[in-house]
Amino acid sequence: MAVPGSAGVWVATDDDRIADEVKSFGGQVVMTSPDCANGTERCADAMKSLGNVASIIVNLQGDAPLSPSGMIPELVDALVAEADAVMATPVVRCSPSLYAHLVDDASAGRVGGTTVVFNRAKRALYFSKRLLPYLPTGAESSADHVHLHLGLYAYRCDALRSYRSAEASRLEEVEGLEQLRFLDLGLPVSVFVLDPVAWDLIELNNPSDVPAIERILAVRGIE
Repeated sequence: MAVPGSAGVWVATDDDRIADEVKSFGGQVVMTSPDCANGTERCADAMKSLGNVASIIVNLQGDAPLSPSGMIPELVDALVAEADAVMATPVVRCSPSLYAHLVDDASAGRVGGTTVVFNRAKRALYFSKRLLPYLPTGAESSADHVHLHLGLYAYRCDALRSYRSAEASRLEEVEGLEQLRFLDLGLPVSVFVLDPVAWDLIELNNPSDVPAIERILAVRGIE
């Protein structure tokens, strides 16, 4: 992926099979500890090997293949503009169809995605695998009150070091959401709000998500 101004792109992994596959197409790999509990810890571990390659580290996660690539520079710019924020992450206002997808997953007992609530300064208050905020049945017209969190993070290097040295929070462990550790530490997380794009930003959380994602990729001409 080509991002203007980037120092480089590396795949951070502890699996030799993934490393070999990335090398086969000329990609860069950094091997990390198998003890990393999540992607943020893996980024922090990768920093130890790569050194000071950049002042801001962007974490792209493989379960969000529908994320628009153009938002990466915007996300970095958003973090640069917020001097006291330690991390920035994008969210998208739910369209009625995306909200319906999340509701259907929740009704079936599946995790359809992560939602976030934030204050007027666009600082995250809480992330959850539940649908937040609560909307009463039949309130689909208010779907844009619900914001889907996308699997992409931009961190300041000091924040990654603080994160790696801290113990996992109880809420992080219960929800299975790594970003809650920043909030538990009292560190400000900036939310970058996107308007709905031309396709539903469905994440790969369940096997049933694969056909929907493949359909969207086909419509967009991506193989």
